[in-house]
Amino acid sequence: MASTPTAGARPARAPYAIAPPAERAAARIVIQYPQPAVDDGRYPAKRCVGDSVMVAADVFRDGHDILRAVVRYRGPGDPDWRETEMRPIDAHLDGVRWAGEIEVDRVGRWEYTVEAWTDVFGTWRDELERKVAAGQHDLAGEISEGVLLLESAARNARSADDLSLIEHAARALKDPAVPETAKHDTALGPELFAAVERGQERHGRASIPALKIEVDRVRAKFGAWYELFPRSWGGLRGVEAQIPALAELGFDIVYLPPIHPIGHTNRKGRNNALRAGPRDPGSPWAIGDETGGHDAIHPELGTEDDLRSLTATARRHGMDICLDYAIQTSADHPWLREHPEWFHRRPDGTLKYAENPPKRYQDIYNVNWESPEWPALWEALLDVMLHWVDCGVKVFRVDNPHTKPFAFWAWLIENVHARDRDVIFLAEAFTKRAVMRHLGKVGFSQSYTYFTWKNSRYELTEYVSELAYSGEQEYFRPNFFANTPDILHAYLQHGGRPAFEARTILAATLSPSYGIYSGYEHCENVPVREGSEEYLHSEKYEVKRRALDGPLLPLIKRLNTIRRENPALQYFDNVTFLDTANDALIAYAKRMGQNAVITVVNLDPDRAQEGLAIVPAHLGLPPSFTAHDLLTGERYPWRIGPNYVRLEPGLRQAHVARVEI
Repeated sequence: MASTPTAGARPARAPYAIAPPAERAAARIVIQYPQPAVDDGRYPAKRCVGDSVMVAADVFRDGHDILRAVVRYRGPGDPDWRETEMRPIDAHLDGVRWAGEIEVDRVGRWEYTVEAWTDVFGTWRDELERKVAAGQHDLAGEISEGVLLLESAARNARSADDLSLIEHAARALKDPAVPETAKHDTALGPELFAAVERGQERHGRASIPALKIEVDRVRAKFGAWYELFPRSWGGLRGVEAQIPALAELGFDIVYLPPIHPIGHTNRKGRNNALRAGPRDPGSPWAIGDETGGHDAIHPELGTEDDLRSLTATARRHGMDICLDYAIQTSADHPWLREHPEWFHRRPDGTLKYAENPPKRYQDIYNVNWESPEWPALWEALLDVMLHWVDCGVKVFRVDNPHTKPFAFWAWLIENVHARDRDVIFLAEAFTKRAVMRHLGKVGFSQSYTYFTWKNSRYELTEYVSELAYSGEQEYFRPNFFANTPDILHAYLQHGGRPAFEARTILAATLSPSYGIYSGYEHCENVPVREGSEEYLHSEKYEVKRRALDGPLLPLIKRLNTIRRENPALQYFDNVTFLDTANDALIAYAKRMGQNAVITVVNLDPDRAQEGLAIVPAHLGLPPSFTAHDLLTGERYPWRIGPNYVRLEPGLRQAHVARVEI
């Protein structure tokens, strides 16, 4: 028989389905949206040696207690964590967003985390200060709380001086003979506050899992590239003879297309002809013949000792040699005989040559990434790269990385960096945005971009803004090549020398890394046919006689000097586009500390254009200043607001002006 509840008694409560865990009850501080972070920390952000990294996060808790936060960080190999203080940076949002700066001073993988805690003494002090300011009396209860906090702080004092100061204050607050106003002054003293803060317990401490920052040498983000075919310069020794002149021009990296033996089967002739003549040298990207493959040097270019000498000479001039890393073979490559399992064959036994319709590469075969023997293939490809690293090569331009497995690149780059962390990887990936971004995430140091095809003011503004401010800047470093052996844009074909000048200035001042392919300085602009981006008599299929004597070289040298002398031009994510009141003019400012450079370019290669470069107040420049044109030496009085500009092709294609007060 059921019992009857006693009148007025509370009925028994059913057990909770989920009990409140102790750790949830204690976790009152929230840390979220940390930056820099790539895909919520799945991939490392990128920085270079010497960079100041701004670490930011939302930090808050329930109630009104005061918080404190720090960035904890450590470099590669560091056993201990260092700290730097974070402070609220958004007063208009009640101080939710906090930030602090750390400096990364060597290459490798860095870690950081954000740690926050409740500032118990600071909260008590703030409440006492507000009550005193409001004229409240009889604050003995508050003073008694302060005594307990000071006694606790004394146990954690960082120095004898701090301990003495804290104990003296505690005695004063407990002494009935000390007037109340004097106790208030003691409790609110800034020296006491600093002493307590240095040693107080981190109450309710909260942190986030460590995030990664991959730190490269500076050349991974900043450098001027010059691409040349060694066979057009007298081989590797001929290139070495040009190093002093290239260094004098301000180039940092000399990029060489493949230097390996070239296949005979299906060799391409002049202008990509399907049949080669007896003297046609073939495309360097058709790698391998009976004398060797990816680990060999074409006999007509020189020897391995010549390459070692070239890289050593480049180092003495502060430069790098870049080699092309192309994972493809000719039909005559030794791997086809030694490792047929690395290649895909059709059911009839034939090999399928490489294609990218409408382009056809009858002289090239791709490897089979799905081969059951893929581990051996991966190891062989790693050995190839490490061989050239051992020869002094510290930069690789990777051909079409988007057609190879992402996992392979992550593995290869990690292993190469384990041998030599200074090695830099440039991705030649003109493909889908998402694929290009992912290659940056898995380890590529920098990437080719769509810059070559962005020629209007709107296109450039939209694209550069995306690269600089969409979040890509944390891991995707652009390289603005103005041309390549494969890309001669219609703008250059029809714009003559003014077009070449405009594109050089844009590339060199918008992007910290930019490059040109030899012939550009001679304004070579004849396509194989109308509507094509291929060069007539392309150097990919024939030998030319090259020399460093092009008419654009003085401009290029001046631009490279300007880039080195102005830190503002060595960063990408500091660009601000200015209104010009004329779409044929593009204007933008870059600022780093006290260094500011304003560039205005006439995008019209045929006609003079005039307009207004409107300098916004939020750049923080003085109301009036001198715009010192670093290309011509001229000086103009400029100001916040509109500034008249007229640029005429053949006379002045652009202003590259440093702000001087």
